[in-house]
Amino acid sequence: MNKIGIMGSGAFGTGLAATLAKANNNVVLWGRNSDHIKNINSTNMNARYLPNIKLPNNIYATSDFSDLNSVDALLMVAPAQYLRETLKSFDLKNLNCPLIVCSKGIEKSTGKLQSQIIEEVLGNKQCAALSGPGFAIELAKGMPTALTLAADDTELGASLQSMLSTEALRLYLSNDLLGVQLGGALKNVFAIASGIVVGSNLGESARAAVITRGFTELSRLTYSMGGKLDTLNGLSGFGDLTLSCTSQLSRNFCYGKQLARSGNLNPGETVEGIDTALITLKLAEKYKVEMPIASQVALVLSGQTTVEIALSELMKRPLKSENIT
Repeated sequence: MNKIGIMGSGAFGTGLAATLAKANNNVVLWGRNSDHIKNINSTNMNARYLPNIKLPNNIYATSDFSDLNSVDALLMVAPAQYLRETLKSFDLKNLNCPLIVCSKGIEKSTGKLQSQIIEEVLGNKQCAALSGPGFAIELAKGMPTALTLAADDTELGASLQSMLSTEALRLYLSNDLLGVQLGGALKNVFAIASGIVVGSNLGESARAAVITRGFTELSRLTYSMGGKLDTLNGLSGFGDLTLSCTSQLSRNFCYGKQLARSGNLNPGETVEGIDTALITLKLAEKYKVEMPIASQVALVLSGQTTVEIALSELMKRPLKSENIT
């Protein structure tokens, strides 16, 4: 029996905790809000993020970071833009276990991926990434889910794959740590674009175009930054993109839809694709990669253009051949 720590008691952290606990692991679920944590322990429910879902008894919720000192692996599920702050808030250098980043985003101030932030703050720490098409509510219910687990160290990856796979959670191993993280982060930008298309009542043909051309843009940037195209053809690339662009359970998709209908840029909750879109624009310029859809999304989110003008600009672009690289 493994002891698995999870930093982040929101929806996805709790969903992971539930599916891992059902596989007879002891799970320590950490969160900042002590009242929220006490409520989870007293009710075996996370009423705030996953209402009506009964959690297994072998989940112990805590706001005391020292409870994570003896875990065999620590899943980092804090919002991507707060990972650096979270790492600096606690003394993790002496934590003798691998860290698995689960949030999907690129740090807006630096353009760093989650694993790069860990290396920068903590030094040469064992690190992996978990990404792919999976929703918190479905994980919590024990519904079948397949994700990608990436680690540059293949021995570490194989060990974590064995530790974290369950009857309901199937993990596929990758040694492309960079590509898996980029696929998971960048797809959020195109999920917002897909939501804008649906919210603007432009039809399913337009949504299909956004998904396929968005995948081309995502692939161009990932490849230019050192990721592998084969990675993007899998769960953490096209799989995650497809789910996020087509499901009402996707926060990024729903945000894009309400933005198109209301013009309100305020999401009211964490939407990772917003900050990622803005830094993606800078990365595209840095690596000299054409990303017209992502660029227009960034311009809309920064208030520099409107949805209507952005759509018009995309349709007026010069005709070109279809390729990825």
